[in-house]
Amino acid sequence: MKPPPKPLDTNPYEPGRETAEPLAGPPPSRGSLAVIFLTVFIDLLGFGMVLPLLPVYAKSFGVDEHGWEIALLMSSFSAMTFLFSPLWGRLSDRIGRRPVLIVGLVGSVGFYLLFGVATVWRSLPLLFVARIGAGIAGATIPAAQAYIADVTTLANRAKGMAMIGAAFGLGFTFGPLLGAAALGIGGEASATQVAASPGPGYAAAGLSAVALLMAIFLLPESLRPGSHAAGHSFFDLRAWRDAFTTPSVPALLATACASVVSFAAFETTLSLLLSSEELPFRFSFRQVLLFFAFIGFMLSLAQGLLVRRLAPRVGEVALCLAGGIVTITGFALLMAATRGGQLWMLLVAAAVEVTGFSLMNPSLQSLISRRSDPAKQGGILGVSQSTSSLARVLGPLIAVPLFYVSPPLPYGAAIGIMALSLVIFSLFGRRGVDHAAGAAVELAPEH
Repeated sequence: MKPPPKPLDTNPYEPGRETAEPLAGPPPSRGSLAVIFLTVFIDLLGFGMVLPLLPVYAKSFGVDEHGWEIALLMSSFSAMTFLFSPLWGRLSDRIGRRPVLIVGLVGSVGFYLLFGVATVWRSLPLLFVARIGAGIAGATIPAAQAYIADVTTLANRAKGMAMIGAAFGLGFTFGPLLGAAALGIGGEASATQVAASPGPGYAAAGLSAVALLMAIFLLPESLRPGSHAAGHSFFDLRAWRDAFTTPSVPALLATACASVVSFAAFETTLSLLLSSEELPFRFSFRQVLLFFAFIGFMLSLAQGLLVRRLAPRVGEVALCLAGGIVTITGFALLMAATRGGQLWMLLVAAAVEVTGFSLMNPSLQSLISRRSDPAKQGGILGVSQSTSSLARVLGPLIAVPLFYVSPPLPYGAAIGIMALSLVIFSLFGRRGVDHAAGAAVELAPEH
């Protein structure tokens, strides 16, 4: 009697490997990566349109003078992704990546529409509901990461994960520009009237609807039937246990969390830094949107080109270390630009900081994926996304109050947090093992 086949421990689409059982339908092709990229990118255009508007909208509805309501509003989205990312990730391990992505996009359409309604009614509570719902819907990113992990080899994993980062970057590049155009849908786009326009919310809903149609009609399922994780309760902590019992993954999660907290200090205070009447820059709101577009362009350039070219040559570990050092340099320049009020230095500082983060984040996600059992990968990547979301919750709550004390303070704190993340990574995260067929294979030194 033949023994039962061993579980598949590596990427099922790696050339030369024999599959344990056939796919239910046509396998994802190389074009599937393009479809998943476009699906995530179009949905993130809406996110990029809305994010720069939040402080201005909240101010127009009436908030406290210390900015705590703004910080909570910006944190609410990430708080929901923190709670729901592992759940969506584990569900994608059970029922497949495609249905989870479709459900998330349906939610995005509905809650971006609600964002537009909240703007018309000038309702801060409804704005909170819209952001909370959008956070729940947006927590499906781990399913997209797991999809990429399903259809890439270990050698190409970092390049694949960088596509998600590039989608974020492009969303931040074109989202603010589309947001500036959409402001005219609901009325004048002057600095005093901009917050009254529901146009960006409605436009974001339309973009998510396009992404939804692409997912329904063009995206095949990537999860093999033999890789489904069966018999697990939906509301349990198994994904967290899987993550924290996988060697080196806890250190990688801590490093990623610390680096995202530091980036959130920059991301959530940028509008305040640029538009404050007490600081020398005094950007108009349209200039703020253009600056966000510049940040997004640098993010997509670094992750879409730089990481994809460097990752196969130098490995994820080297990219993480280099990214941390570059990020610290960017924050130091940002502190100097804030104190001196020099625009050219602010542009350089932002470009350097974003480039460093772009080198670090996809490399960490790739390492987490490489060191995880493929059958548990969705859940573990969900935990990773969840810890990043927790970091984005903490970032505004730390950075905004510090900004009101002294504008350079958030960036000084970010330097300390980034230095801590590098220490954690160097001591505990650098050396680990890839999860490979039948055994754990130790990473080569260059990885």
